[in-house]
Amino acid sequence: MTRIRQTGSREIYLGKVFDLTVDRFVDDDVDDREYEIEVVHHSGGAAILPLDANGDVVLVRQWRYALGRTLLEAPAGRIENGDDPATTARRELEEEAGYSAGTVESLGSILVAPGYTTERIHIFLATDLTPVPPRPDEDERIEVERMPFDEAIARIDAGEIDDAKTIVALLRTAARRR
Repeated sequence: MTRIRQTGSREIYLGKVFDLTVDRFVDDDVDDREYEIEVVHHSGGAAILPLDANGDVVLVRQWRYALGRTLLEAPAGRIENGDDPATTARRELEEEAGYSAGTVESLGSILVAPGYTTERIHIFLATDLTPVPPRPDEDERIEVERMPFDEAIARIDAGEIDDAKTIVALLRTAARRR
């Protein structure tokens, strides 16, 4: 069992979405040398895959500035102070896709990039959908796309859906539907 000891931490950036520290640690199993690692601290997120009574999925096409392009994704957002993952998922479903869900079921969670961030995304399946007025954030440019479930799976294979949380949501839902 590895014995890692943190020996220090320095705040580099405190932001709205994430914080960044440079942490120092010693690996007692290797040597007494001190190492440094940058760590992105994130409150986590929640994603929700809406599946209607016909078996169609509702995804959102959203501009992602960091990539310079739009992505086809499950509605998702950051967990805000005081919220739990399911509350966040329900909120994002209404805000981004314009639906409320009668049933929300956990599909588990995933670590986004454990080599450098604490971010964990909780994934949910939404059924028993009812339309509501969407309320996107003012900086969000969102188009809602509905498609048959099998088409969404085919779009993963074609590389048209390449967002990890959405891929996991679709594949975990496919496994449950078998």
